[in-house]
Amino acid sequence: MEDKKKKHGFRIPGIDFRALWGKLRGIDRGEVAAKAADLTIDTVSVTLSSILKVFGSVLLVIVLTGLIFACIFAYYVKSCLSSTLDISLEDYQLSESSTIWYTDSTGGWKQLVTLTGSEKRIWVDYDKIPWYMEKALVSIEDKRFYEHKGVDWYRTAGAFVEMFARMSDTYGGSTITQQLIKNLTGKNEVTVQRKLSEIFGALELEKKYDKREIIEWYLNAVYFGEGCWGVQTAAQTYFGKDVSDLSLAECAAIVGITNKPTQYDPFYDLSANKKRQETILHEMYEQGFINYEEYKNAVAEPLNFVYRENTTYTQDIYSYYEEVVIADVTEDLMERKGISKEAARHLVYNGGYQIFCCLDERIQANIDSIYQNIDNIPVTYGTDKQLQSAIVVMDPYTGEIKGLSGGVGEKTQNFPLNRATGSQRPPGSAIKPISVYGPAVELLGLTPNTLVNDSSDMYLSGTSWYPHNDSWENYGIITIYDALTLSLNTVSAQIVDKLGPETCYSFLRDRLGVTSVVPDDASYAPMALGQLTNGITVREMAQAYSAFVNDGIFTYSRTYTRITDSKGDIVIDNTPRTVVAFKPNTAYVMTYMMQNAVENGTGGAAYLGTVPVAGKTGTSGENKDRWFVGCTPYYVAAVWTGYDIPETINVWNNPAARIWHDVMVRVHSGLEYRSFPWPYIGGDSYLFGDLHPALEEQIRAEEEALAAEAAAAAAAEGGDG
Repeated sequence: MEDKKKKHGFRIPGIDFRALWGKLRGIDRGEVAAKAADLTIDTVSVTLSSILKVFGSVLLVIVLTGLIFACIFAYYVKSCLSSTLDISLEDYQLSESSTIWYTDSTGGWKQLVTLTGSEKRIWVDYDKIPWYMEKALVSIEDKRFYEHKGVDWYRTAGAFVEMFARMSDTYGGSTITQQLIKNLTGKNEVTVQRKLSEIFGALELEKKYDKREIIEWYLNAVYFGEGCWGVQTAAQTYFGKDVSDLSLAECAAIVGITNKPTQYDPFYDLSANKKRQETILHEMYEQGFINYEEYKNAVAEPLNFVYRENTTYTQDIYSYYEEVVIADVTEDLMERKGISKEAARHLVYNGGYQIFCCLDERIQANIDSIYQNIDNIPVTYGTDKQLQSAIVVMDPYTGEIKGLSGGVGEKTQNFPLNRATGSQRPPGSAIKPISVYGPAVELLGLTPNTLVNDSSDMYLSGTSWYPHNDSWENYGIITIYDALTLSLNTVSAQIVDKLGPETCYSFLRDRLGVTSVVPDDASYAPMALGQLTNGITVREMAQAYSAFVNDGIFTYSRTYTRITDSKGDIVIDNTPRTVVAFKPNTAYVMTYMMQNAVENGTGGAAYLGTVPVAGKTGTSGENKDRWFVGCTPYYVAAVWTGYDIPETINVWNNPAARIWHDVMVRVHSGLEYRSFPWPYIGGDSYLFGDLHPALEEQIRAEEEALAAEAAAAAAAEGGDG
């Protein structure tokens, strides 16, 4: 019975019910009620106090967490958003062409080309834009435009809810100011970062510009279909009149196009444009911009679209060099200003920039004299395809590209394939100086006198793969100097094995600016033989070899030195970017060995005679790509030859080396003789003595045999005496 009471008894910690009951038995019912009430109050107070403590703790955690996230968000906005958007409306002087300049033979700046965009755009000032045009835009796109400071927080909240709920950006929420930023930057991706960047950019923009300026820029920047940018070209295209002469009905019809230019283009769907126009007119009436009579008259007014055929623009053909300048400037503007490629290209053509390029007109003329006349290109056999080629000539001390060509024959169109910068092809053995021998001299202390065993019986420590030489011959114990001259695949494979392919890969990527390599290239065959996954560009090869001429200092190539705006203020100061790739003596050793590769090896066709040439040929599998990359004390140049659709090249000698010679003999004409610095060369060493006992044994046996012969000769001589 007692156990049951204990089992079913109700207990509250800290309260002795048995003692309490004893006390209650000695008092009357009123006192019992009072005591019970006090007990209840105490119990409730304890419970409530406990609940409040828990709630307070939870609330404190929430507040602290919120503050932490607020701090993180504020830091993110400041460091990640504010710094990535550099928009100034002055950058977008949409009617001002940019110009590329170069230095002529006298050292003065001379105009190379004026850049003209292909867009149809005519700037129109705010006071020429009809009042109805502005109000039509505001009524349909941003009805609180005149009240907010760049962001409509009501619509923004709804847009974020919609975006998170459905992961879509269909709700909108962007103000006219935000849309202007989107048009100028070209950023349209549906991401939280883009939305936040757009919001904070709009807030900043409205601190610098008033509503009139924003309306003016918006109506001149936005796309209206049919290749029309801005309301002036839209008015001329759709109605055959200036924007200042448009009626209310016509203004609403044009504004309606901006939402979805393809869908609401009247030449594409007249009824859709009319329906959109009436929606805008109704919004204008509802918001008090027009009265009922104006609304009814505008709806009833016939829209007389007068489509005029697009004007045919005669377009100058840019040279390959000019196109690379345009591409480089575009890429740098994207990075510096945090804008899209489309927005950056628009600035390049229409921003009124003065671009000072690195072109040497004499060198470019020498390149063109070879490349533009296909009779100067080596003849191939067994195909009806034209052998293609590309070249880059650069100053290894400044990184300036002095001339280039992206193809042979006359250039007849703008922005075709540029084989000098836009095509990646396997470099074959031309990669060996930068992926194998250069790193080995730098990191392993190899010298031209270092011995290695060129044998078909060698085994590599990190792979079962082992190549053969192109000649299928092996030369036994040979110096590194001769191995590079003969371009022995077996030796380069052994050196990669000693270095580790990952080391070769990181050397190319981090010290020599080869961005074409991918992680899969950190392997034996790509590093030792140049069979890269994607290949490499001619530009990358030229700039990588520049370190051999400039005391081991690698300099990124550049096609321009600076950009200024129309007022002369610096937009980009493109100073040289350098990396210490090699110690100076490593560079001297490499030019010393590569000179022999030209004078006595595979690069003989590139020999100039007037100045020393250090270089290396390259041939990809099945002779589908032929390369020569060569240095002189003045310049570095890389040449590729092959077909756009790869196939075997049947030709006498190395066509890339022959083209290199024909260009560079002209480039160096009249220049005084210079020589490469002479290296310090250490004594003999055995590259693989610690890894291959068989090599040590072979060398020891040869030394013992020589010693035995000498002893025998001495004994014989003594006996005769």
